Amino acid sequence: MLPFPGLEGKVALVTGAARGIGRSIAISLARAGADVAVNYNSNDEAAASVRDEIRKLGRRCELFKCNIADDEANHAMREKLKSVFPLVQIVVNNAGITRDKTFMKMTHAEWDPVIAVNLKGPVQITHMMLPDMISSGWGRIINITSVIGQMGNFGQTNYAAAKGGLDAFTKSLAREVARKGVTVNCVAPGFIKTDMTSAVPEAALKQIEATTPVGRMGEADEVACVVTFLASPAASFITGQEIGVNGGLYM
Repeated sequence: MLPFPGLEGKVALVTGAARGIGRSIAISLARAGADVAVNYNSNDEAAASVRDEIRKLGRRCELFKCNIADDEANHAMREKLKSVFPLVQIVVNNAGITRDKTFMKMTHAEWDPVIAVNLKGPVQITHMMLPDMISSGWGRIINITSVIGQMGNFGQTNYAAAKGGLDAFTKSLAREVARKGVTVNCVAPGFIKTDMTSAVPEAALKQIEATTPVGRMGEADEVACVVTFLASPAASFITGQEIGVNGGLYM
């Protein structure tokens, strides 16, 4: 049985979907019946692997290479997207980057790209895709934030500011579009096993596991399941929420 069935006939755009959490989200939505537009920025081979996996499930899937921090590129992507999928009713803003450094040592070169990709990019994508959702009377916008945006973290003021801003954006937009059939929510992962966390020193990972109440790091599929639920008709009365998937690290 498909998880949270009811997405047949829907099209989802997932940004940063070539690897990690984004990959799991794209595949999970396809399993629930959605066709998927996979956005990615650089890894052609990984993106093609996601596309092939989704097509094996019997769903339509196409790739859209674009840096979401570039608004002109976003609009060019939208034109290509509409030629394949005229109506996109699910948007998952997942793409993100880190440029960690203590604030006193941080330069614009570390601050600006993180804000551009993690906050400005999702805002631009949402602004671009929202009108069709409103016109159709149904839509789901799901923003991937982070436990770091909720509790802060040493050396990640830029990342925390971007993710915290994305949560605030979500809550305000949810109020604006709630009566138009569109829900807007966040999913805030804790420390999840991905390429991003694989670069963290082993000692630091052990410390993370020790301070996480469930005693381990999360899996990308555990985040994807929550996103898929929020995208489903079963979640029609949930909007303006930030749902933590963090093993109890932040309560």
